[in-house]
Amino acid sequence: MRYLALFSGVMLLSACASPLPAPDPSQAWVELHSHAGTLLMADRLDGQRLRDGRYFQVPAGAHELQARFQFEVNSGGGLDGVSEPRQVTCELRVRHDSFVAGQRYRLEARPMQMKAQAWLYDAQRNVLARAKVMRCGTF
Repeated sequence: MRYLALFSGVMLLSACASPLPAPDPSQAWVELHSHAGTLLMADRLDGQRLRDGRYFQVPAGAHELQARFQFEVNSGGGLDGVSEPRQVTCELRVRHDSFVAGQRYRLEARPMQMKAQAWLYDAQRNVLARAKVMRCGTF
């Protein structure tokens, strides 16, 4: 059983270390961006779980993107005045009706206290959509 867990961990880490594939010109490419100390990962495209959480690649048209955003917050002072940071995970959903094949997009997220904010931008940095925060917590 330990070997299965170890193998799964190694496979997960190797996926993160592998280079990104070349963008398919017949699809739109959505890169993910967050600041240092945070993690933004693609989770689902149109309700289907993704194998690689580092990007979205979508056909032209309307799509719903779901992502997970993780960051740390200070939980406040404990009895001894020392606080341990807590990791917060937020589930984000972005809908956009007109992805264009061959175009590049950027989904950016940032923490805001115990919540998050995220926006979808086109290549000219125009805001196309604001993400809806589905839920946030220490799960």
